[in-house]
Amino acid sequence: MTKPLLSLSSVTCVRGGLVVLSNVSFDLNAGEAIVLKGPNGSGKTTLLRTIAGLQPPASGDIDGESEDSAYAAHADGIKGQLSVAENLGFWAGLFGQVDIVPAMEAFELTDLRNRAAQSLSAGQKRRLGLARMPVTGRKIWLLDEPTVSLDTHAVTLFADCMRKHLAGGGAAIIATHIDLGLDARTVDVTTFKPMRAETSSFDEAFE
Repeated sequence: MTKPLLSLSSVTCVRGGLVVLSNVSFDLNAGEAIVLKGPNGSGKTTLLRTIAGLQPPASGDIDGESEDSAYAAHADGIKGQLSVAENLGFWAGLFGQVDIVPAMEAFELTDLRNRAAQSLSAGQKRRLGLARMPVTGRKIWLLDEPTVSLDTHAVTLFADCMRKHLAGGGAAIIATHIDLGLDARTVDVTTFKPMRAETSSFDEAFE
């Protein structure tokens, strides 16, 4: 049997000193996408940050190579004074990659390659932010609400890029409320909420 790219076993995630998710267990295989579901504040972002290695799990194990993952948060992660091509070139170089042309073509940024990122529209900035993912060369994409600010056509571009990534043996975990039309497995994070007794003495705003 092929080993999963990523395995979570009884992982507990903490935010602000509070346990927000406990006993999270699932595998992610090559060619697979997992969509995280749950209302705002349910722990999707905390789980993604924990998987990405930006914060340690309070307990449990995450088995997978950290060098295999790339994380895209709510922010676009671009430098306004740099051009579109310079932004992608920076990220490509950071991850030891060279070719940014396929990413620009996938997100229809070729005609904008010399434009300063600060002059782009919100949707164009989001497309540029998402175009960072393929230039990383990483197998696992961790995406937090990737379709924010995207119109219907841009969502289609992103979904097509995702399908190509999965077809090439990549994988993804995506927190989104949008149906991307992917053949994806759904993980409802609310099933990993701790018992009320574990959080009853804390601020309700973290629920």
